[in-house]
Amino acid sequence: MSMKNTLLLIPVENQVRELDPKLLLACIAARRGFSSVIGSRREMEFCIDSFPPSIYLSKSMTIRSLLFFQVAHKFGHEIVTWDEEALVHLPPETYFSRRLHPKAIRHVSHLFAWGPDNVELWKQYPHLPHDLSIHSVGNPRTDMLRPEMHSFYEDEVQALRDRYGKFILINTNFNHVNAFGPDMNLFQPVKKPGETARFGRAARGMSRKYAQGLWNHKHAVFKDFQQLIPKLDQTFPDVNIVIRPHPTERHDVYHEVAARCSRVHVTNEGNVVPWLMATEVVLHNGCTTGLEAFVLGVPAISYRATVNEDFDNGFYRLPNAVSHQCFDFDQLQDMLQGILGGRLGAADGNERKALLEGYMAALDGPLACERMVEVLDKMSEILHDSDNASRLKQLERWTLGKALRLARGIKSSLPGSHNKPEFQRHRYPGIAIEEIKTKVARFQQLLGDDRQLEIEQLSDVMFRIN
Repeated sequence: MSMKNTLLLIPVENQVRELDPKLLLACIAARRGFSSVIGSRREMEFCIDSFPPSIYLSKSMTIRSLLFFQVAHKFGHEIVTWDEEALVHLPPETYFSRRLHPKAIRHVSHLFAWGPDNVELWKQYPHLPHDLSIHSVGNPRTDMLRPEMHSFYEDEVQALRDRYGKFILINTNFNHVNAFGPDMNLFQPVKKPGETARFGRAARGMSRKYAQGLWNHKHAVFKDFQQLIPKLDQTFPDVNIVIRPHPTERHDVYHEVAARCSRVHVTNEGNVVPWLMATEVVLHNGCTTGLEAFVLGVPAISYRATVNEDFDNGFYRLPNAVSHQCFDFDQLQDMLQGILGGRLGAADGNERKALLEGYMAALDGPLACERMVEVLDKMSEILHDSDNASRLKQLERWTLGKALRLARGIKSSLPGSHNKPEFQRHRYPGIAIEEIKTKVARFQQLLGDDRQLEIEQLSDVMFRIN
């Protein structure tokens, strides 16, 4: 049954990672008659009462989602969810306790999985509703890696090459030990010597033993990379080095390292895909960008000077497995010389490709966004707004909206809250409508759609696409 003319609400949490692929989704949805509102997740959730009954495309279903899901359902919104963290994920039991909540998932009507592994992971969840549909459709971020989308970033790629020349890209993922706010790490700072550290937000759902082990490992690898960067700066004098921190990391440590070097730069600007396309080689340790580089055919090296097989195989196995791997600096130096000298290319092989296909759908054939819109278009219930005109309904919506904003406002003031305004600006700064229009026009050209879409600015962080 068609759901054309239904409004899609597309929240974006990390702008540099999610905005472009979700704009692609909005463009493809427009071809099927959908209108979309896209923008800051925080802003969208704060004003959820202002939208008619819509389809809300959530990116998680944690305990933090529960209050919003309950209110959104009261307003008649349908919730469809994927999990941005389900591609490179923790062991099942730890993943379930962190990323899924038994009450939150009951408000979800459809699940969009990255691929077969994600489907099987969710099927193991003991609180999975028996009638909840799971669709192995891929993720919009996967679409941006496909050859037909490469030209979307051609101007950015050329600009990066003009600016940095030949460069090594270092993607970090130390948000467990170097988070934007200290309360967001695995453990909060202790106030007195000998005091037992309390869990930070990153340890939610973990046992203390697991969290402590992960902290020890990530902190050791974090130190390895801080020592590695000056060595690279000295060893490869003809190459620039760009450090790209995880979207929720602090940058201070990297700027301190860069200040002691000659050709080291620290930035988190833009989507990672053009950076991957512009670089000579990517260095990481268990980072999702290792997967993205593999799909793009870009050389990637996992630098594993510190090894812990429990975490490296239980959490970070996939990005490490599809990358070249080095275990000390000498080995890394030889491999980098081979790549920079053109003697060694990207990691490849049928075994790696087969492994990746078990995790990522929509690497060929219809785009993940097209598969998602197909599901949305066939959903059985047509949303309508038949009762919203009644004064009682309007009063209920107003009361619920006020209650949600009050609850969110209180949470924003709590230590380590993801809703703190300064952290939200870090993850989702304002963006000009001209930039949104340019991106949409590029997508329309790549999709072969000559219709001009109407773009309305709702705020500095939210837009409507018709």
